Amino acid sequence: MEHAVHAGGDPNTQLAQLLVGRDTRWWRGHLGKLNLVIVLLLITSMTNGYDGSMMNGLQTLDTWQSYFGYPSASSLGLFNAIQSIGGIAGLPIAPYLNDYLGRRWTIFIGACIMLIGVAIQTAAQSVGMFIGCRFLIGFGLSFACLAAPVLITELAFPTHRGPLTSLYNSSWYLGSIVAAWTTFGTFRIPNTWGWRIPSLLQGLPSIFQFCLIMFIPESPRWLVDKGKDEQAIAIITKYHCGGDSSDPLVEFEYNEIKEALRIEKEANRSSSYKSLFTTRGNLKRMRVIIAIAFFSQWSGNGIVSYYLNKALDGIGIRSQGQQTLLNGILQIYNYGTAIIGALTVDKAGRRVLFLTSTAGMCLSYLMWTVCAALYAQSATNLDANGDPINPNKNAGNGVLAAIFFYYGFYNIAMSPLLVSYTVEILPFRLRSKGLMIMQMCVNASLVFNQYANPIAMAALEWKYYIIYTVWIAFEFVYLFFTVIETKGKDGPLPLEEIAQLFDGKDSADAIAAAGQAGAAGHIAPGDATQAYGEEKAYGKDEVEHVDSNRPHELRA
Repeated sequence: MEHAVHAGGDPNTQLAQLLVGRDTRWWRGHLGKLNLVIVLLLITSMTNGYDGSMMNGLQTLDTWQSYFGYPSASSLGLFNAIQSIGGIAGLPIAPYLNDYLGRRWTIFIGACIMLIGVAIQTAAQSVGMFIGCRFLIGFGLSFACLAAPVLITELAFPTHRGPLTSLYNSSWYLGSIVAAWTTFGTFRIPNTWGWRIPSLLQGLPSIFQFCLIMFIPESPRWLVDKGKDEQAIAIITKYHCGGDSSDPLVEFEYNEIKEALRIEKEANRSSSYKSLFTTRGNLKRMRVIIAIAFFSQWSGNGIVSYYLNKALDGIGIRSQGQQTLLNGILQIYNYGTAIIGALTVDKAGRRVLFLTSTAGMCLSYLMWTVCAALYAQSATNLDANGDPINPNKNAGNGVLAAIFFYYGFYNIAMSPLLVSYTVEILPFRLRSKGLMIMQMCVNASLVFNQYANPIAMAALEWKYYIIYTVWIAFEFVYLFFTVIETKGKDGPLPLEEIAQLFDGKDSADAIAAAGQAGAAGHIAPGDATQAYGEEKAYGKDEVEHVDSNRPHELRA
């Protein structure tokens, strides 16, 4: 995110030229107000993160364990997986709501469903009731989690888009922090409120969104697509240009949106799911999107996210106090490292972060595996309480260090880029459906994890970590050959111009020509295609000379 006034130079893009001398610091003036509004969208991810850490914490509480009859490994898998199953059920519906009703109404509907689920979860009297309400929470969460990152991407100021959208998925840890420390504080309560209070607080983000979501502006791109151009222009003017309707950035952004939508309509003819797998550009997108969806959950993080207590049991840390305290500390560390990753996406670049992340995770998991094996070999003799006699404590501490190393590398890419990279590389008409497929893959991988991990850990113990070490090495190789860098040479690219990287130069040139002509005041939105054709035939200078007498106005 920009922290200074843009200086001059030799920018290659029209956007960079328009930003010269402009104060784009994220906390200043109208941009500060816009980013404050976007915070309400960022907290959507909190609900998801809260759930993972809450279930982790509840499993350490004797009051929860006894109330639900000390669930077996397979039952724990169902308790954790049912929310993801609810998400899978809701995701096919979410893109249609998002594209038909708009981003705000989709978030509102999701918040309503989640609040109902949280109320039932808090009042749960049986295993079936607890499982059913968690399905409902996952169902509602699928709506909100699909619409919120799309709205952030389409509403954010161009140079803030990358960091803000990356902060969205990083906010998962904000929810996990609240849950971890809530369960740490309530584990001492000797009755069912020890687990009912954490269950109740899961609805906090949804309450804020239920009350405030209609105060957030709608996506300008969605409004243009629905023929509400004047509303879109008004939002761009107010939130990106401080109310200055004569600012050339207004026309630049509007013309790029308009031309990108025109090209998408001509190229795709439809916005069906089939379109995601029929063109060469979309195939390039989907091979990365589907891969990072599975990689984000199949990199070994599920062991700590949902079964930290079992991992800690394996190195002799068995007390409720120690386990909940470590869980709380880990979540704060995770949030900090995820923020670092989110704020460096436009400086380091997406490709560098992905490759650094997978390489670091692989080495960390190798250390984790070795230390876990050494501890297990030293902990074969047990006392009357079942605790190991004279275990290798250095090896146990090595496992803890490896967990923190691992998450540091995981969080710089897999947390911030999973959603932000997906939404920025998808074209507008396929953005909701492509994001739905990504989230469907995430939920499917979570269901597998949540069923398989407790069973595999019980059967294989530390040997299970070997599988993840080898798998993460494969992830590095795959991403090395498939991830395309979307960081511009002279700063962040406009959302529409990223199309060049996947669809070829001609489509991006048409979009860029429309934005440039609009910003210069030479062309009306409806004449964008003509200008692009003239530029290709006669050269840029001649087109600008021919159009120089057109009025500097915006015609919707």
